[in-house]
Amino acid sequence: MNFKKSETQEMIRQSAKDFAEKYIKPHVMEWDESQHFPIDLFKQMGQQGFMGILVPEEYGGAGLGYFEYAAVIDEIAQVCGSIGLSTAAHNSLCTGHILYHANEEQKQRFLPKLATCDSLGAWGLTEPNTGSDALRMKTVAKKVDGGWVINGAKNWITHGISADVAVVLARTGELLDSRGISAFIIERGTEGFKGGKKENKLGMRASETAEMIFEDCFVPSENLIGVEGEGFIQAMKILDGGRISIAALSLGIAKGAYKAAVKYSMEREQFGKPIAGFQGISFKLADMATEIEASQLLIDQSCYLKDEGLPMTKESAMAKYYASEVCVKASTEAVQIFGGYGYTKDFPVEKFYRDSKLCTIGEGTSEIQKIVISRQILK
Repeated sequence: MNFKKSETQEMIRQSAKDFAEKYIKPHVMEWDESQHFPIDLFKQMGQQGFMGILVPEEYGGAGLGYFEYAAVIDEIAQVCGSIGLSTAAHNSLCTGHILYHANEEQKQRFLPKLATCDSLGAWGLTEPNTGSDALRMKTVAKKVDGGWVINGAKNWITHGISADVAVVLARTGELLDSRGISAFIIERGTEGFKGGKKENKLGMRASETAEMIFEDCFVPSENLIGVEGEGFIQAMKILDGGRISIAALSLGIAKGAYKAAVKYSMEREQFGKPIAGFQGISFKLADMATEIEASQLLIDQSCYLKDEGLPMTKESAMAKYYASEVCVKASTEAVQIFGGYGYTKDFPVEKFYRDSKLCTIGEGTSEIQKIVISRQILK
C-alpha cells in the first residue's frame, strides 16, 4: 500500500483548509449557540466541489477518491465538527447510495444537483425504536399501482427537515428478513413526506438532526433503488464507506483539539515556565499525537482498499472504532490541559469535547464496530 499523498490530494486538502478558515471559523460559536444550520454555506461548498467529491465528472462531481474525501472531512472538522458531519452525511450516505446502487436514469436525474448541493441530501435508516437493530424497522412500503405507499417515521436523520432528496429504507417484506427491505428516493415536496422534530443536541449543534415522517406517501416505481428487497444489503455496503467518513470526522476533531492544546500549553505559564515543559502535560500530548497518527494510518488503509475496490469491512470498522474513541480521549485531554479555561466557551476545546461524543455513536456505535470486527476476524 502506498499512502504517499499526491499533488492533487495535497491541493484538495489545502483548498478545504483555506475554505474552513475563511468561511466557517468566524461563525463556529454563533452557529453552535443558536443551532443554526447554515444551508447557504453548503451551497457554497457545492460550488467548490466539496459536496460531490466522489461523484464522477460526467454527473457534475469532482470525480475524486476516498483519500481526497477523507482529507476534506478532516480539514473541515478541525474547524467545526458540525459542518464536517453534514458534509459527510450528504456525500457518503445519500449521494453515495445513489452513486453506487441507483440505475443510470436515477443517476442522471439526481446526482448533478446533489454534487453541487443544489439539492441537499438525507439518508433514512434509523427509527425511534430501531437503531443498530435495523431489521426490526416499522416504516413500511406497500406496493400499489404505479409505485409504493410509505408509512412510518425515521429519526436522528441528518438534514431530516432541510434535505431536498432523501434515500429512505422501508420494509417491503417480512420482519427480520434481510431481503425484506427496499430503498427509495423521495423528494421534498412529495405529498405525505415531511420533517418532524429537530433534536436539541449536546454537540454537533449546527448540523441539523431531525425526524422524517411518512403518512400515506406515494413514491413512484421509478424511484425504487435497485430491485425490491435489496435495500438492507445496499445499506450495509454504504455504511462500510460511511465508517471511513466518520473516522475522518473523528480525526479532524481530534487534530483540532490537539493543535489547540499544543498551542496553549506552550503559551500558558505556571511555576515560571510553559506548562508544556511539565511531564504531566507533555506525556498527554505525546499520547494524543501517537493515537492521532495511528488513526490516520487506519483511515489511509481503508481509503486505499475502498479506492481499489477491495474488501474493507473490517478495516473501515477498525478505523471508525479507533478514531472515534481517540477523538473523545483527545478532546477530553485537551480540556484538561486548558484547565478552567477549557470549561468555558471562550476557548475552542469545549466544543471539540461536546462534538466528539457523537463520533462513537453515529453510523454504528463503538460496540457495533467491535461486533463487525470480531465477526470478520473469526470467520
